[in-house]
Amino acid sequence: MHTIVNRGGPQDAHLGAGPVAPDWEAVRTFLELVRYGSFRSAAERLGLSPNALRRKIEDLERSLGMILVTRHVDGIRTTAEGAEIFLAAKKMEEAAFGLVRARDRTLPEMNGEVRLAVTEAFGTFWLGPRLVEFQRAYPKLVVDLACAMRSADVLRLEADVAIQLTRPTNPDVKMVRLGRIHSMPAAAPSYLDVYGTPKTIDDIRNHRLAVQFADQTQSYQFFEQLFPGTPPAELVKFSTNNSTALLWAIIKGAGIGWSPTYVHAMGPRMVPLDIEGTVFPFDIWLTYHPDAARLPRVRRLIDWIVENFDPKSFPWFRDEFIHPRDLPGQYHGPPLINLFEGRDPELARLD
Repeated sequence: MHTIVNRGGPQDAHLGAGPVAPDWEAVRTFLELVRYGSFRSAAERLGLSPNALRRKIEDLERSLGMILVTRHVDGIRTTAEGAEIFLAAKKMEEAAFGLVRARDRTLPEMNGEVRLAVTEAFGTFWLGPRLVEFQRAYPKLVVDLACAMRSADVLRLEADVAIQLTRPTNPDVKMVRLGRIHSMPAAAPSYLDVYGTPKTIDDIRNHRLAVQFADQTQSYQFFEQLFPGTPPAELVKFSTNNSTALLWAIIKGAGIGWSPTYVHAMGPRMVPLDIEGTVFPFDIWLTYHPDAARLPRVRRLIDWIVENFDPKSFPWFRDEFIHPRDLPGQYHGPPLINLFEGRDPELARLD
């Protein structure tokens, strides 16, 4: 266990003359530090540098007059006092969230802000363009769309509603299974003209891969499943953490990459590759705070999301895999490329 001397000062100098009441922001940083288990991980979550986070924790310790955490090679651990403060801090957090929920309940039914957290591809290519219709129907609402591959914590009000590709594990959240996407390999015609078209998984070993390595994509797991014992660097020639960047890389011929089948319905010049054992399904989950659905504007957002992932209307969200070439015959709505009308023609074609 580290002592206060390890932090560069004598104990009484660090703790100060006496405790003072901490502010909520300082308490919140302590909660994040304990939850993420290390200064580096918590700092990344909070958008701070590790040194800035350390200073905030040290300031909190001075204000409380006690040591809250000790640092170890594998992260941090709470002291006995820190563990007790952590429990009290969680009660403070819940009380703060209660204030927010009480405020929200006093707003007019379809006024105020709704916050939707979603994966990048869904936000950019699916829900983002459709949100215009939602806002036209409810012009007094402010919609905040947060696109990221990290799942938002709706219990801590990081969003009113979240859509993710991993099943929620917290029993306190409300969740709805919206449907399923199917990710399959594809390549640009220009790439296949140069490198040829692979027919089997072994053939892919002679090709260049473009891969998104990010939370929820499970790319490392699938890579190991397809190419056991092969270092990713041998095949992956383009990697990114961004869905849009990956799609552009595939379209422009950087290599073979995996994309959801619904993207093909939007008209990009990509060729789906029929290779046995290379289609990966992802269930789509909607989550929200139990109290959130009592707010009319959030309830309407939830209903709107469910409508826009309805497998009956949008066949690419069905549980069974439907090849992209067969989707036009099973989809009877307006052309999806129309979602991008009014934008740059180059982008509207996704090519």
